[in-house]
Amino acid sequence: MAAPSRFFPPASHATPIGLVAVGGSLSCERLLDAYRHGIFPWPTYPDEPMLWWSPDPRAVLPLEGYHVSRRLARRLRNGQFVATCNTAFESVIRACSRGPGREDGTWLFPEMIRAYVELHRRGHAHSVEIWSEERLVGGVYGVAIGGAFAAESMFHRATDGSKAALAHLVMHLRARGYQLLDIQQWTSHTGSLGAMEIRRRDYLQALAAATALRVTFGQALQSPPQWCKK
Repeated sequence: MAAPSRFFPPASHATPIGLVAVGGSLSCERLLDAYRHGIFPWPTYPDEPMLWWSPDPRAVLPLEGYHVSRRLARRLRNGQFVATCNTAFESVIRACSRGPGREDGTWLFPEMIRAYVELHRRGHAHSVEIWSEERLVGGVYGVAIGGAFAAESMFHRATDGSKAALAHLVMHLRARGYQLLDIQQWTSHTGSLGAMEIRRRDYLQALAAATALRVTFGQALQSPPQWCKK
C-alpha cells in the first residue's frame, strides 16, 4: 500500500458522498499526492475552498475491456482523424471547460486550468488530441502516476472526436504497460464504452499496485492502433 498522504486523511474516511477534505492549494505536490491516494479535486464554485473527493464506488475503464464500435473503428481506419499526444495540452483542457453541455458552467475554473497546465509542464499531465483537416476536433487529458492514469475530461467538436481520443488513449496505455484507467464516476455514456464501478477499497488496492510500476507515458502515441491492423 502507498505511504500515508502528506496532505489528506485516508480516502476511506470520506463522507458518505465521497468528500475527503475542504481547502488547500492546487500545488503540483498536493495534486500528485491526492491522485496517488485516490483523491481528486472537484470545486463547486470559483473563489471558494477547494473540495477533494474519493467516491465509493469508483468508476474505472478496464484497459482490456474497452469497446470500439464498428462505426468508430471504420472512422479510425479511414484516416479521417489524426491523433497526437502532448502537442496541445492547454488547448485541450480549455476546450474541455467549454465543450458541449458545459455552456452554463464548468468545474474547470481558471485556477484549475493553471494547475493542470503546470502539471503538464512538469511531465505529469498528458493529453491526446484528435485533428481533422488541421483542426482540433477532440481530445482527452489526465494525470499519470506510475502505471495509473486518471482521465479527467474530454471534449468533441466533431462527431466521434472525443471517442476517438479515448480510444487512442486506451491503446496507448495498453502499449506502454499501464494497469489502471480511472474515470472517477460512471455515466451511461462511459458505461456503453465498457466502464464499470468497483468498491473504493478495491480501487485503492489496484491504485497502489499500479502507481508502484515503473511506467512512463512517452511523447508519441504507439502505432498502429490494433483497430488499424488489416
